[in-house]
Amino acid sequence: MTDAEVRGERIVVFDTTLRDGEQSPGATLTADEKLEVADALVQLGVDVIEAGFPAASPGDFEAVRAIAERAKGTTVAGLARAIEGDIERAAQAVKGAESPRIHTFISSSDIHLTHQIRMSREDVLERVTASVAYAKKFTSDVEFSAMDATRSDHEYLARVFGRAIAAGATTINVPDTVGYTTPGEFAALIAFLRDRVPGINDVVISVHCHDDLGMATANTLAAIGAGARQAEVTINGIGERAGNTSLEELVMALAIRGAEFGGATTRVETERLVPTSRLVSTLTGLQVQANKAIVGANAFAHESGIHQDGMLKNRTTFEIMSPTDVGWEGTKLVLGKHSGRAGFRSTLAEVGLRLDDDQLNAAYQRFLVLADRKKSVTAADLVALVSDYLGAAEDGFELVRWNASIGSAGPATASVVLRSGVGDLVGDGEGNGAVNALLQAIDAATGLECELENYQVEAVTPGEDAQGQVTVRIRANERVFSGHGLATDVVEASARAYLAALSKVERGAPAATVSDQLV
Repeated sequence: MTDAEVRGERIVVFDTTLRDGEQSPGATLTADEKLEVADALVQLGVDVIEAGFPAASPGDFEAVRAIAERAKGTTVAGLARAIEGDIERAAQAVKGAESPRIHTFISSSDIHLTHQIRMSREDVLERVTASVAYAKKFTSDVEFSAMDATRSDHEYLARVFGRAIAAGATTINVPDTVGYTTPGEFAALIAFLRDRVPGINDVVISVHCHDDLGMATANTLAAIGAGARQAEVTINGIGERAGNTSLEELVMALAIRGAEFGGATTRVETERLVPTSRLVSTLTGLQVQANKAIVGANAFAHESGIHQDGMLKNRTTFEIMSPTDVGWEGTKLVLGKHSGRAGFRSTLAEVGLRLDDDQLNAAYQRFLVLADRKKSVTAADLVALVSDYLGAAEDGFELVRWNASIGSAGPATASVVLRSGVGDLVGDGEGNGAVNALLQAIDAATGLECELENYQVEAVTPGEDAQGQVTVRIRANERVFSGHGLATDVVEASARAYLAALSKVERGAPAATVSDQLV
């Protein structure tokens, strides 16, 4: 162990991207996609992977079970309500892990007791004791969470945690479930619990913060400063409503300013932050805003003349960390149509992308088409191109041909030819613009009914020949699906994004059934 670990300064990074993060509307992942994210989290060096909520659905159970058997060198946790059936299901799912954990929870605030679970305080205390003791029959590693802890009566909350510890909990989690607390208030709560809960010095204090008021990372850091030693986080800060504490923000805040928090450290491989962020963004369809700390496209961009002058003289004038430390390439990478496969593969490796030979050949052909259309191909172009290729590989509908016509008079018209498992599909449509008409044509060809809830387009790189990346979210069968598409023509990118989302509708992507009850 390191000196920091001996002194209790190393923070346990508990990643809940695959559980709380997947509860973001439209972010549902397939079983294979969950395994891909889990592999990336292992490489990143997180300490605990909360793989899902096994009782939510058969698909979630199988995903947790597969991750538990596959992930090595990390703890795998399954979430369970304080109900024997949920706990048994979680135990079955994680039993194949090298280090299995059951994470059980129940509400503790009077608001939740009165209006949600309709239980008395005494009933909840009894349930805490029974559920933690039952979980201990399956594994020695049991985490207990008091949902809505920050809006709970502090004296009662101390009793709840005291019961959990007495029953055998090894980690107690203090969730700011609705993102209500403030840094000073949260630090005071942690200090209060450390002073009032019997046995608390023998367990790990964890915190789980939501970002409803934009303070999730600040609240988590304040709790660490007050003695918490586990932080529950997600990649890109995704999660219910406004999301969770961002893993990359927490990790780099401790890496750069750890002395302000008692010398706290993590074992996360920081150079894997950007590649992992890109993977999660691609698979969930939730785009990272350009000005997002650490992993946003503009996090290390400088446009101001004063800033550029300072950067040329000394990087530290306007950068507090090196972009290469978190996984950015740091320098502009340019490829052209004369680049060979070896150079293509090498450049992909430099930005954290690994493809097998078949994938490389297919992606290389797409690269050649792009290189013919653009003056130069940058690293950002390559990441977007490969991500789009990998996502399109599973699409049930392939765009074969399309045409859209628009003028100053009359509606736009469009036609499309798609390829699917049942053969070629043809459709025509008209609308108030080229994109609208093309989407109507796709609807006619597929015969699927859906409602377009969100449409977003952005340029992957600067310049008039930039690739357009379109992200859509559609609602079908009372569920939300996302898709993204990439092309140098924004109309074509729109069609590809829409087809990616419709492909998920066609194959019936799984969805959790009890997400509104989670911490």
